[in-house]
Amino acid sequence: MTAPAADPASRHRSSDPTTPAAALSGVTADEFKAVFRGHPGGVAVITADDGTGPVALTATSVASVSVEPPLLIFSLSSLSSAAPVLAAADTVVVHLLDAADLPLAELASTSGVDRFADRTIWTRLATGEPVFPGARSWIRGRVVNRMAAGGSTIVAVQALQVSIARGEDAPAGEPLVYHNRTWHRLGDHSRIAR
Repeated sequence: MTAPAADPASRHRSSDPTTPAAALSGVTADEFKAVFRGHPGGVAVITADDGTGPVALTATSVASVSVEPPLLIFSLSSLSSAAPVLAAADTVVVHLLDAADLPLAELASTSGVDRFADRTIWTRLATGEPVFPGARSWIRGRVVNRMAAGGSTIVAVQALQVSIARGEDAPAGEPLVYHNRTWHRLGDHSRIAR
């Protein structure tokens, strides 16, 4: 008796969660990172100060969730040096970056440096939060919820104040995007004609 031929699909992990193989095998951390390496994300810098000093981190997990009320979310890794302050702060500032803001993204993503050493690039809002006023735009918001998610925390923020550096009617710059471990800019050169 001949054994049935192996199903060609069984050589790949199934994306159908109802299949027994997918339910039993799970996904490794390396596989999960590889999948998301191909998924571009807009770049933001998040700042806060819980009274112990300002922190900043670069994130690609910022997403708007609601207009009424104006809510956004971001993911915070417990491995981030900024995690303790961001876990305790009542308010944060989320800076949405253009390609021109790449130095800020690099600064906030570099380990072991004082991200606030250069007093010429940041200040404090009247409400106390650290802000990089040269960024394309920023949103000051109140943390309304935190939810544990694996080794991270999902932070929900209600917008209280927004600023667009070049004015609301000014043409948008080229957005800064992170894709496959590399910074990219979006612009007319990357537009797909339809």
